[in-house]
Amino acid sequence: MSGPSVLDWDDLRVFLAVARAESLSGAGKRLKIDPATVGRRVARLEDALGARLFQKSPQGYVLTAEGARLVPHAERAEVALDGASEVLTGPEGLTGQVRIGAPDGCANYLLPQVLARICDANPGLEVQIVALPRIFNLSKREADMAIAVSRPEAGRLTVQKLSDYRLHLAASRAYLTAHAPIRGPLDLAGHRFVGYIPDMIFDKELDYLVAIGVTTVPLASNSVSVQLNWLRHGAGLGVVHDFALPAAAELVRVIPDQISLTRAFWLIRHADDGRVERLNRFAVLLTHEFRTELQRLEAQLPVQDG
Repeated sequence: MSGPSVLDWDDLRVFLAVARAESLSGAGKRLKIDPATVGRRVARLEDALGARLFQKSPQGYVLTAEGARLVPHAERAEVALDGASEVLTGPEGLTGQVRIGAPDGCANYLLPQVLARICDANPGLEVQIVALPRIFNLSKREADMAIAVSRPEAGRLTVQKLSDYRLHLAASRAYLTAHAPIRGPLDLAGHRFVGYIPDMIFDKELDYLVAIGVTTVPLASNSVSVQLNWLRHGAGLGVVHDFALPAAAELVRVIPDQISLTRAFWLIRHADDGRVERLNRFAVLLTHEFRTELQRLEAQLPVQDG
């Protein structure tokens, strides 16, 4: 691949957006420009380089070999420009947009208040939470950083442990009053359970019920919020994050001294983003506020349930 020594950064930015979204319309949405303009920018870059960067297929725009070779160079330019912007704006409050991917339990019951505090202290900051029941692809820039429940073993990523968290079996007081008492694990037989849809569990760390010996899940959802609302309305027993329990006053932990799970949250970033000071500073704030809020919520739980 050959071309002029100086390329238009704006065209490279459009190229990266198409490579990550794999469509002109998806790239246009991210960049807030119409798909036709995206197509013209890509064509202009291809003409400048004298190379075909994408192959159109039924699945969308797929990188050619030449396009794939351009991606790391374009990403380095992106990081360099972000770094230059940080130098010019100085150490004042954080600005710009940050998108965080997270599993929906964390996204619903921890991140809103954590990120609200960070934004209160940094009025120029815009934060987006993407709550999806799957693993995020940071290489396609689906998010600037992601929180996960297991440490990734591959990819050009930086990984930091945010915190351990605890989970317990829980049910509503109404459910427990209406059903046979539970004094130990053997008493769980015959009770109805709420949990994840088994074939939609995207991470083995989320297979909570199997961890406590439950194999049948009559009421299942891929959403933690749906599960929590089932439990709140007396539908059965389920494993609940301790940090979510303060938001569900109807629920109490069941035999917490006998059934208890511990998991961890991990903060995952693209390796190149370590050179972007704005994201580094945001990650430091996020880590501090996240741990503080998790400890605050877990401390609200009574020593003795019931």
